[in-house]
Amino acid sequence: MSDAGTRDNPWNLKTPPGTSEYQMFRDPALNALVCRVGKTELRYQLGCIEDLHAMLKAHGDWMPLGGADEQKPAAEGTVEAWGRSPTNPVGGWYGMKSGLRGRFGVYVPGVLEVLGLAEVEHNAKNNRMRAI
Repeated sequence: MSDAGTRDNPWNLKTPPGTSEYQMFRDPALNALVCRVGKTELRYQLGCIEDLHAMLKAHGDWMPLGGADEQKPAAEGTVEAWGRSPTNPVGGWYGMKSGLRGRFGVYVPGVLEVLGLAEVEHNAKNNRMRAI
């Protein structure tokens, strides 16, 4: 697994409900965690993995994922809301591409799960995660 999560060997993941497939990999040259969903590419600041894990550990309990496009508001108290909050470690959006900065609570939790940093629920809706 040490070579997984690279451009040549991305993580093949599914959204928490298991309804859609996507790929994620680290791109140190861009300082990004890159998400490929079909032909669309989203980018999140690479530090989001460690920052989200630290926040979940401090939170100490399950947290709803949420999940909203950039143009829609995120539900209060969700991973999605934290990923765009002015109080998170980067002071705002972890998403890097204007117009595609949302969906943090949909795509990033799978990376923490595959790295063994978090437990993620896989229900039809209203999924949550917590730090391991």
